[in-house]
Amino acid sequence: MVNSLINVNLKVVIMDTDYYALQSINSYLAWDRRTRVTCMCESLEEMWSHLNRTPLAELPNVIVLDADNIGGADVLAQELDRLRRRIKNLVVICMGRAINPPLIEAAAQHGARGYFIKTEVRLQIAWAIVFALEHDFTASPGVMSVAERSDVARLRKAVALPRQRQYPELTERIRQAVELCVLRGMPAQLAADEMGISLHTIRSYIKEAYRILEAYDETKYPEDMSPQERAFMRLTSFVKGTE
Repeated sequence: MVNSLINVNLKVVIMDTDYYALQSINSYLAWDRRTRVTCMCESLEEMWSHLNRTPLAELPNVIVLDADNIGGADVLAQELDRLRRRIKNLVVICMGRAINPPLIEAAAQHGARGYFIKTEVRLQIAWAIVFALEHDFTASPGVMSVAERSDVARLRKAVALPRQRQYPELTERIRQAVELCVLRGMPAQLAADEMGISLHTIRSYIKEAYRILEAYDETKYPEDMSPQERAFMRLTSFVKGTE
């Protein structure tokens, strides 16, 4: 049976005032078939314009919200309350560049399902969102330092995102090859040039990486997933509870 963290299909709206952050988050989510980005917005006004003209059946399940540039903790609280009234069972994930206790506490008090520091999730953003679906409030490592000493009960009970899964069996060169071709999406010939090896060699590295990843991860992925998709999922996944 497909793992419950794999068999989900989420419509996602991203609001981030930083154009490059917006594009990065979109590209990371686009790699993962569990998350379908339906709109990228650079302001609250643009986000609300989209939501107000979107049919009920097409409203997002998840909104990834740039908390840093929203106007402060009070505005964040108001927007979260407004979003919860507008969309039933909406999951809002707040993102920030730095640790900001007032924003983090406002997110926890007003119904967000998680608060992540951008540099702490990166390629794992889809895994982090799906993980947050199963918990009341989820936090990346830096946010947990605020949670531990907060007076906000919901924040104190935050669940930390697990660590990224490691595959020690991947040699340094094989790991470099698979990261260039799979995580960065670089064509094999360009990756080979980057590493100073032949096209034949890098293809051998990728084939060996796929074998190692499959051998050491028993997760059942959909049969129609390409080897590249499965490799991306495995490389960006979290450690399991027993690891």
